[in-house]
Amino acid sequence: MTQEKMSIPYHVAIIPDGNRRWAKDRNLAVWEGHEAGARNTEDLVRKARALGIKELSIWGSSLENLKKRPLEERHALLRIYETHFTQLLESEDIHTDKVRIRFIGRFEDQFPESLKKILHRLTEATKEYDQSFLNFFLAYSGDDEMLSAIRSMIGAGVKSSQVNSETLQAHLMAREVSPVDYLIRTGDEPHLSVGFLMWHIQNSQLYFAKEYYPDFTPDVFERAILDFSERGRRFGK
Repeated sequence: MTQEKMSIPYHVAIIPDGNRRWAKDRNLAVWEGHEAGARNTEDLVRKARALGIKELSIWGSSLENLKKRPLEERHALLRIYETHFTQLLESEDIHTDKVRIRFIGRFEDQFPESLKKILHRLTEATKEYDQSFLNFFLAYSGDDEMLSAIRSMIGAGVKSSQVNSETLQAHLMAREVSPVDYLIRTGDEPHLSVGFLMWHIQNSQLYFAKEYYPDFTPDVFERAILDFSERGRRFGK
């Protein structure tokens, strides 16, 4: 099937699992797996734009990972973020293609000031763009987002009679993110984690890739999109 005939999902979200196992299989340090994953993310972002995917979400780190992983690994991950998000900030492609970049999660509480400045600059530099959207979920967990939304509604004095889909959406961290058409998890473990985007994936098609994330190359990504294109979506009908 040619790309022109493929049914391209509007919004694809990726849970990039397997960096640590990829490194272990190669007798490498854990941080080298994360670095390989970060390089692959750059390739996948370009491939998504080439395929015509308008919104791409990448789960960079869960809140639990940042709290529970060894200190050395966490520091290495933050250094990788700083390097690669600086490169993204300096990329002309995001301006040429009018890509709006959003960061979602509790990174304000978890990240050092130097990294937060880079994220804020990316957000500010692309806030007016609307041709495509690139979302990074950092220090994010879906159960935390849902509980936070409930607390926010209570704090805002929302009455039970006023609670509906629109009200809940307005109090989510990912309130501006569109529904996910296609959720991909790499790493050969067919499950979801801590309610990732639980509100947004209620009607998503799911794809569980056998490849660890550094091996989930653009070509493999395109095959996953082809799989989506060949499915039928009934939405309960």
